[in-house]
Amino acid sequence: MTKSLSYLTDDKHWFPPVQQALDEPGGLLAVGGDLSVDRLHSAYKSGIFPWYSEGEPLLWWSPDPRAVIEPAQIRVNKSLKKFLKRCDYQITMNQSFEEVIRQCSAPRADDGTWIFPEMIRAYSELHKAGVAHSIEIWQNKDNKKVLVGGLYGVLIGSCFCGESMFSREPNASKVALIRLAEMLAPIKHAIIDCQIANPYLMSMGAKTVSRRWFIDRLNAASAHNLSSNLLEEQASNASFLNFKD
Repeated sequence: MTKSLSYLTDDKHWFPPVQQALDEPGGLLAVGGDLSVDRLHSAYKSGIFPWYSEGEPLLWWSPDPRAVIEPAQIRVNKSLKKFLKRCDYQITMNQSFEEVIRQCSAPRADDGTWIFPEMIRAYSELHKAGVAHSIEIWQNKDNKKVLVGGLYGVLIGSCFCGESMFSREPNASKVALIRLAEMLAPIKHAIIDCQIANPYLMSMGAKTVSRRWFIDRLNAASAHNLSSNLLEEQASNASFLNFKD
């Protein structure tokens, strides 16, 4: 299949086949369109996600290779296991989505931020539609529950497409990721999509797979209709057991 860049319009929520994505820059598939709920949902169901800087054209990506975490294979080293046994964090799901994404949007020393107001509005609408979800990590400080970490992403069947995470206290984002993996591990075809590999994710057990492998797994995961209410109930019942070093 010929690799070419497609230009999208606002009136149709169509995407080209992911096999058309460019090799350089790696995985760039399309330009334009919008961040409507329908288009975002269509994108994630097809293995596509938006990633661009504020003030620049809207870019859509489907990288090859793709970084993923098999939930049962998430890596928890010995020092982190010790931390989990004594940490006093509380975990919830979908209790403070907008605050999680706003915390994730804070500029970072390494690469600034790509989560700007337009993205916050779009994913907040996706959350209201029951497609985007957050995991929150809380800690009691001066008799007040404070948000100290979390992550958010898009759930397609049993595939959680992670978007971003943040941490204001030691290991808070790791606790959120581990809890997500723990909830998904028993579910058939479950996978955590990490999009692009980085040292942090690789240290937590991520691996790189081909685009074809990922799309096949995404299609299998899409057949599962997970109850977000059930996941929300499970979120606070963390056991942090049976994960590999």
